[in-house]
Amino acid sequence: MQLYYHPYSSNARRVLMAADHLGIRLDLVECNLMSEADRRRLMEINDNNKIPVLIDDGFVLWESCAIMQYLADSKAGQTVYPTDPLGRADVNRWMFWACQHFAPAIGTIAWENVWKKMVTGQDADVDELARGAADLARAAAVLDKHLARRRWLAWDGVTLADYAVAASLMVRERARLPLDDYPHLLAWFERVQALPAWANTESVW
Repeated sequence: MQLYYHPYSSNARRVLMAADHLGIRLDLVECNLMSEADRRRLMEINDNNKIPVLIDDGFVLWESCAIMQYLADSKAGQTVYPTDPLGRADVNRWMFWACQHFAPAIGTIAWENVWKKMVTGQDADVDELARGAADLARAAAVLDKHLARRRWLAWDGVTLADYAVAASLMVRERARLPLDDYPHLLAWFERVQALPAWANTESVW
């Protein structure tokens, strides 16, 4: 299986962590979205022009959480993605939440504090930072409350949900994410960082 990715992409990171946890080897194809040639190559396999993209024997799959689920379903005996409807719904809920609420809020702050100057030469927009901080506060409060009474996000152990949500936090320090008021979230993130899948997919910034 080939994975088109970039080491700084949190969407790719969640796929890499899932693959590592499952013991699935992926042939990595690095794709730099700032390169016109790489963008053209990516458009040939994904009309959304986004990473990650998985290619498995001619089957092309995009959307990071869909790729994670596909990888888990391809691994017999795995425990990271429940097979019963209730457990699977619980994991799916947090994976969708990560994409819809948590990651976009972090993405707004990361763009302003990390990538904007590099890509456009412009300074951070204080109004956009405030918007991102407000969105993140709402999502972080939900996560912190949930984690006050459990070690992992879903079901009864580490699942795809933990990797899907935690991946966006790879920019926590660099983007100066305002998360100090959420102790249960931060304690959970420390537990995720202690997992082999996190260490094995760490990129050099």
